[in-house]
Amino acid sequence: MTKQRAPRRFDEQFRREAVRLAESGTMPIADVARRLGVHLETLRNWRRKARATSEGAEAAAPVPSLEEENRQLRRENARLLEEREILKKATAFFAKDAR
Repeated sequence: MTKQRAPRRFDEQFRREAVRLAESGTMPIADVARRLGVHLETLRNWRRKARATSEGAEAAAPVPSLEEENRQLRRENARLLEEREILKKATAFFAKDAR
């Protein structure tokens, strides 16, 4: 009688890294699976699931237009420049008092 092995469990980090290696295109997916000791179909299933979840996440999160992003960055830049000027003046004021 042959003993059946229990299916191996891989943590999410291992799966993500395996999918990243398979997606990088530096080597064929079969080589990646063989190197990691994972069945080829298992790695393909992980890739399919990763693609499906990333497509779902992209559809769920609205992507701001470039113009809107540019406006937000300009506002933030203006605020940071103002804060920097205030800090310069405060530093000069307190440095003058220290003397």
